[in-house]
Amino acid sequence: MSLQMRFAARSDVGLVRASNQDSGYAGPHLLVLADGMGGPAGGDVASSVAVAHLAVLDDAHGADDLLDLLRGAVASAHAELVERSDADEDLAGLGTTCTAILRSGNKLAMVHIGDSRAYLLRDGTLTQVTTDHTFVQYLVSTGRLTPEQAERHPQRNVILRALGDNDGEVELDESLRETRAGDRWLLASDGLFGVVSNETIADTLATVEDPGTCADELVALALRAGGPDNVTVVIADVLPTGQSVDTTPQVVGSAAADRRRATRGGDGPAARAAALVRAASPDAAEANDDDEPVRRRWVGVVVATLLILAAVAGGLWAAWSWTQTQYFVAPSGQYVAIYRGIPQELGSLRLATLHERTDLRVGDLTQVAQDRLDSPITRDSLAGAETVVENLRSSVVEEPTRRPEPTATTEPGATTEPGATEEPGPSESATTGAG
Repeated sequence: MSLQMRFAARSDVGLVRASNQDSGYAGPHLLVLADGMGGPAGGDVASSVAVAHLAVLDDAHGADDLLDLLRGAVASAHAELVERSDADEDLAGLGTTCTAILRSGNKLAMVHIGDSRAYLLRDGTLTQVTTDHTFVQYLVSTGRLTPEQAERHPQRNVILRALGDNDGEVELDESLRETRAGDRWLLASDGLFGVVSNETIADTLATVEDPGTCADELVALALRAGGPDNVTVVIADVLPTGQSVDTTPQVVGSAAADRRRATRGGDGPAARAAALVRAASPDAAEANDDDEPVRRRWVGVVVATLLILAAVAGGLWAAWSWTQTQYFVAPSGQYVAIYRGIPQELGSLRLATLHERTDLRVGDLTQVAQDRLDSPITRDSLAGAETVVENLRSSVVEEPTRRPEPTATTEPGATTEPGATEEPGPSESATTGAG
């Protein structure tokens, strides 16, 4: 069956932020969502650059080329972010999440980095397709937190992977999957799912038929919940060809020409309270009062930036401190080693250091033990990691030993004829190394 997509994209600055650092794109073959970060300017730039490099892919392609095309676009976006950051020190540290879907017929290729999300509504069931690259998700994945605890964790916004100005190759989650008529896809920034429950999102997706109307309703739900962050949603319905659909691409947020527009907001209690917050905010004054003296605006920017950096530094330090209480066992070259930290990276920063390289060779272990080391074995203490190593030592493959020739013995007073040997009895055994 030949398929097509009916799509919509919506973005709102929210009720607290002074500018929209999200970007979104929806087209006949391509869906993209990027949530920028990096101060008053960096987030805008990063998400816009990501969308700009990916948007050129919105065309018909062979299914075998989809992932390569997405990888190439992300790599070129990364190169531009590094170049911009090097040229402008105000952009240092800029970055963005990026979730993109490229379609060819019924084949979908997806690349993902960061903590924006892709969801699939199929047969009335909503499934989160992507995994958040966050500190708390790592804790959930390793069994240290429950999903419920993660929602309230003070470091829930600390991202471990993003598309930014860090050196090295961008580490993407990649997948290739099939879609079918009736599927509804949602890309969302954390401004939506951070304040609106999965149950409410699922109910809205299942009951509001038109993608544009549904996207408007999801944004409105986030605003009614307080709208503490930019909120962006991209929705696409998979349909059989033959139905009339608008194929004009939609670009929203920072990547759109009207990215500095004020939020539509609302007139509920949350909106009225947020209006008071914005009125007292130096960032809001900068955004809304063009006649304000330049000196005062710069003071506002500096103060706001220092507050942001202090908050981020505090969160990162708390997260880093916790990682240094953790240990894991993994290969180091040909040997088993104990590492301090967690087997993750924060941009170009490794969150683990080599604590001890043991004398235990990986190649000497049984195949089962070697298979265990395919993934790091995490423990919450050095003693726990050392216990893992000792358990692995018990899995060393023993070298086969040659059975020694039996030694003839004679009873006292007995004689043995020359050349004769005495067979060992059934209960006799030879041992070596005794003494």
